[in-house]
Amino acid sequence: MLDKFKSSLQGAAGRVAAKANEVNTKVAQNAKKQEEDQYVVGLDIGTEFVKALVGKVTEEGVDVIGVGRAHQGLSDMQAGAIADIAGVVENCDKALNEAEQQAGVSARSAVIGIAGELVKGMTTTVRVQRKISEKPLDMYEVERIIKLVQARAEAKARKQLAWELGGKEVEVRLVNSALVGIEIDGYKVTSPIGFQGKEVVVQLYTAFAPQIHIGALERTAQQLDLELLAVAAEPFAVARSVIGDDTSASMNAILMDVGGGTTDIAVITDGGVQGTKMFGIGGRAYTRSVERDLSIEFSEAEALKVGLSTDKVPANKIAAVEGALQKTLDVWISGVELALGEFDKIDHLPHKLLLCGGGSSLDLLMEKLEDSNWYTELPFTKKPSVQHMQPGQVVGIIDKTSTIVDHTFITAMGLLRVGLDTLQFSATPTGSVKEKIDRILKI
Repeated sequence: MLDKFKSSLQGAAGRVAAKANEVNTKVAQNAKKQEEDQYVVGLDIGTEFVKALVGKVTEEGVDVIGVGRAHQGLSDMQAGAIADIAGVVENCDKALNEAEQQAGVSARSAVIGIAGELVKGMTTTVRVQRKISEKPLDMYEVERIIKLVQARAEAKARKQLAWELGGKEVEVRLVNSALVGIEIDGYKVTSPIGFQGKEVVVQLYTAFAPQIHIGALERTAQQLDLELLAVAAEPFAVARSVIGDDTSASMNAILMDVGGGTTDIAVITDGGVQGTKMFGIGGRAYTRSVERDLSIEFSEAEALKVGLSTDKVPANKIAAVEGALQKTLDVWISGVELALGEFDKIDHLPHKLLLCGGGSSLDLLMEKLEDSNWYTELPFTKKPSVQHMQPGQVVGIIDKTSTIVDHTFITAMGLLRVGLDTLQFSATPTGSVKEKIDRILKI
């Protein structure tokens, strides 16, 4: 009887051990699979909201498998830049946790967006006269020309920031660089290697940001235990989201990201980013105008502003709310005119306007762009068409959660696009001319 009991006990123990081994094997397999799979986080740290997307890298691009969002405090951000690191870290953590819970994985590689009036994005053109026109261009000469363009662009960014800050010198860092175009003796080429010619003209888009702003983002990433793949100027990220991989893309459009604290504008011609501009008026400025004119709390003013587009404002308050918003809207449209007026090296501005960001949800803003004559003093060939960007227009980023349904997450999707570019660039060999130029540009 005792032997039978021992045998039964041993059998049970064996089954328990086998079950434990099976569980451990599954855990190990899942951990191995997660290691084999590649994940990336797009973290859009906005003035009003932090938006986090967890994406799984596939052969076709990136599948969004987790979405998170958290509200920012009034003092956490200032004009698109971090003002309170601890507060922003807490909000980012909430958004990340929400996205990771939905995704079922913990992703550590991240691309973080940077915005604000002190982020300078521009296209610089340099003309180089070659001493020996018969000599074919090689990679060494192309690299030397690109470094020259980047150096000139940095000097220009420093000078512009010093002027805006009353003569104060500011340390800046290159955050994005992209080749817009190369011409040899007036002939446009996609790859300059091997061509002969006397004059080489290189157009290069560069975005520079103050070191103090980048340092705050790096500190935020460190406290969130994130590996920072890249910091991206947000209008550049939005532009990358719609251009994609097509080197022969001929897209012409003005992209406008209206956030809580800033409006970021990118102009794309012939598939290349001609430049980016930012100014410090966003959705929060509209709320402040309602708060001020109606002498109410900020939260109530925000509810009235949002309610205007959803027919939830009492009839006796509609005129007062619209009047307050109109004052800021007039200043905002002047900012748009000034920003687009600075693209003075473009013969004609694209007539397609694509908007994204929560601030562009205001019906009055869209109506102003569509119905007023704000564009008549700018080099448009015809009246601009205005529409919101849609998630389906983002190249290579597919929402598998079915929760990204409008224009408010486009910037975060653009950051995933920059992450995909960065990962592809790091993983590919350095054989092709394009890959070598990308490595010089440090995408």
